[in-house]
Amino acid sequence: MGLQQSRCAGKTGRRNSELPVKSTRTSSAMNRVRILSPLRDFLRTESAGAVLLAVSAVTALVWVNSPWSESYDSLWKTRFAFSFAGHGLDLDLRYWVNDGLMTVFFFVVGLEIKRELTDGHLSDRRSAMLPGIAALGGMVVPALVYLAIAGASNPRGWAIPMATDIALAVGVLSVARGRIPSSLRAFLLGLAIVDDIGAILVIATVYSTGVTFGWLAASIVGVALVFIVKFFGARSMVLYVILGGVVWLGLFNGGVHPTLAGVLMGLLAPTTPHHQVEYVDAEQVGDDPGSTASSTAHGTSVSTVEWLQHILHPWTSFFIVPVFALANSGIRLSVDGVQDAVSSPITWGVFCGLLVGKPLGVLLATQIAVRSGISDLPEGSSTRHVIGVGSAAGIGFTVAIFIAKLALPDPTDLANAKLAILTASVCAAVLASVLLRSRRRQDASR
Repeated sequence: MGLQQSRCAGKTGRRNSELPVKSTRTSSAMNRVRILSPLRDFLRTESAGAVLLAVSAVTALVWVNSPWSESYDSLWKTRFAFSFAGHGLDLDLRYWVNDGLMTVFFFVVGLEIKRELTDGHLSDRRSAMLPGIAALGGMVVPALVYLAIAGASNPRGWAIPMATDIALAVGVLSVARGRIPSSLRAFLLGLAIVDDIGAILVIATVYSTGVTFGWLAASIVGVALVFIVKFFGARSMVLYVILGGVVWLGLFNGGVHPTLAGVLMGLLAPTTPHHQVEYVDAEQVGDDPGSTASSTAHGTSVSTVEWLQHILHPWTSFFIVPVFALANSGIRLSVDGVQDAVSSPITWGVFCGLLVGKPLGVLLATQIAVRSGISDLPEGSSTRHVIGVGSAAGIGFTVAIFIAKLALPDPTDLANAKLAILTASVCAAVLASVLLRSRRRQDASR
C-alpha cells in the first residue's frame, strides 16, 4: 500500500510554508500540503475585513440619512421568532445580530485568547508582561478621562472608551507595512487581546442586570458538560454547538449578556491536535492528493482552536462584523443633532477617552514597565512607535459601540456616544498612520 509522507504542523501549526508530500505511487500523486499559520492568517483576514467594516459603517450612515431611511429602520425592526421545547424567542433582526451573530464573533475572540495564552505571544510570562501592562493602562486611563468629563452626566459609559477594534487597528498597521518592525504588530495584537479580555469581564460583571440564578445554573451545567465530553475526547462539533446553545440560552434568560457564551466556548476549545499525522494513506487519497481524505487527515494534525479559527475567522471578519456595523452605525445627522452631540459631556468623554486616553494610557504604562525593568520595548521600536500603536488601539468602533448599547439605554445618549466613537476612531486611525509614516521618513533621512 502506497503511503504519502507529510510533515505535520505540530502543536503550534505556525509555519506558513507548503511542504511536498511524497508518494510511492506516481508523480501524479505528488501533493503540497498547506500548513496553517494562525497569526499570519489572523492579521491578513483582519486587515482585509477592516475595509469591509469601514464600507458597512459608511453605508449605514448614508442609508439612514437618505430618503430611504425608513427602509433601514424597518429592516432592523423585522421580527423573527424561534421556539423549541416550549421555550421561544421573538426578537427583532438587530437583536439577533447583536446577541446572536456577535456570539460567534466573541467565540472567535475566545479562540484567539486561548491560542495566545497557550501557544502565542501571551504564553511566555515576560513577553506577555509589556502588552498586558500597556493594555491595563489603555483601559484605566480612558475610563478615567471619560469619568472626568462625563462622570456627572452618565457614569455608566466609563467602559466605552476602553475597547479596541482589532480589525481596524491591524488594518492601520497593515497600511504602514514595511515601516514598522514585526515585533510591534505582535505587541499590538497582544495589547488588543488583553483589551478584549477586559471588555468581556466588564460586559459580564457590570452590564448584566436582573440575574436569575436558575437559568445561570443551566449555563453552569452546560459548561460542566463541555468539560466532561472534552475529557472523554468527543470530537463532534454538533454536540459542542448544542451545549453552546444551552449555555447561551441560560445566560440570555439569566440576565447575563449571552455573548459571554461565545467567549466561554472559545476558551474551552482543545488546544492539542487530535493526533499527529506522519503519513496519509495514498489508497484513501486516490489519484487526487488534494482530496477530502488528505485534507481531513491533516486537519486533525492541528489543534481544534487553530482549525476553528481558520474556518470561522473569515466569516466573522467578512460577514458578522460588517453586518453588526451596518445594523448599529446608522446615526441620523442633522444640525440640531450635531449641536446636541457637541454640547454633550458623553460625546466628549468618549471622544477624548479614545483619542487621548488610549495612547496616553498605553504610553505611560509602557514607560513604567520599561523603566522599572519589568520588560523591554519591542525590538526595533521607539517611543513614537508606542504612541502610534496606542493611537491605533484608540480605534474602538465595534466593541465600543457594543458596550455603548449596553451602557446607554437613552437613545439620545447612545447616538451621541456612537458619533463620538465613529469620529474618534477615524481621527485615531489618521493619527496612528501619520505617526508611523513619520517615523519611517525620519529613519530614511538618517
